[in-house]
Amino acid sequence: MTHSKYPKLFEPLDLGFTKLKNRFVMGSMHTGLEDSAKNFPKLAAFYGERAQGGVGLIVTGGFSPNRTGWFLPFSSKLSSRSELRRHQLITDRVHSEGGKIALQALHAGRYSVHPFAAAPSAIKSPISPFKPFEMSPRKILSTIEDFTLTAQLAKEAGYDGIEVMGSEGYLINEFVSPKTNRRTDEWGGTPEKRNRFASQIVKSIRAKVGQDFIIIFRISILDLVDKGSSFSEVVQLANEIEGAGANILSTGIGWHEAARDRSSLVRLVRLVRPRALGSRASARRLPRSVSRRTRRVRPRRTHQRGRRRLAARRRAVPRVPRVSLRASARVGRPR
Repeated sequence: MTHSKYPKLFEPLDLGFTKLKNRFVMGSMHTGLEDSAKNFPKLAAFYGERAQGGVGLIVTGGFSPNRTGWFLPFSSKLSSRSELRRHQLITDRVHSEGGKIALQALHAGRYSVHPFAAAPSAIKSPISPFKPFEMSPRKILSTIEDFTLTAQLAKEAGYDGIEVMGSEGYLINEFVSPKTNRRTDEWGGTPEKRNRFASQIVKSIRAKVGQDFIIIFRISILDLVDKGSSFSEVVQLANEIEGAGANILSTGIGWHEAARDRSSLVRLVRLVRPRALGSRASARRLPRSVSRRTRRVRPRRTHQRGRRRLAARRRAVPRVPRVSLRASARVGRPR
């Protein structure tokens, strides 16, 4: 499929060991079907229809690497081989339609709505009734191992890659941000130490899955909360994640609690331009994915100028075969 006005959107993206057939990504969103094994046939059909629509890469809703990272008790998780068969329904269906799919690994951190919530520091979130416990160094190391196991299981289940959720205020983002990381040990204090958890997860995953597996890191380029990461710290993290072995940076904006911090939101939107990540010398070799939840992606601006190499849509990706890409490339209102 080609498009005369936006040809770059429809060009393949060569990652070295594999190619995406175009630059469209169906970004991660939780459908509610992930939490029960009986709903996986429906989830497989859902993703299969989107793959048939022609997107280059699909990213699933978030799956926790362990029970501590659950959103809710018994919600979506991938930490055991006993859970592989249900995931193979998804990967088989997507591949049969000619698509590629990555699993998102997401630890909810202090956003978990259960009494065993964990975080870098024991600071309660305004959107959860539970105060998290501060993770011990031993728990931090075991959580890195859990993320790594999830990636290994995803590869075994047939996924083409994994997206490590490091944005939107979840656990990894909590380690990175001085707002939620008050530690004074090797996992907190300086930006380098706060970034260590994120970079070690990516490095550990790459060591175990090899070079023929896509690793996407979802990075928060604008927290929209008071005392969040500065932009120079975001750039530093992007460089470290690239060095750790990621293939793609997926940019996220805003923590889930940001709507409750309106004064910081207004001030930060005025001060920071999210597009700046593409203009700095940081992580320039990595493909970057840009997304908007409701507005059009503006493909002409971002792709023809070479600033970003992938355009992500979520709810705007319809199931109608061969229509989704034309709808996404069209200038005008979102579908």
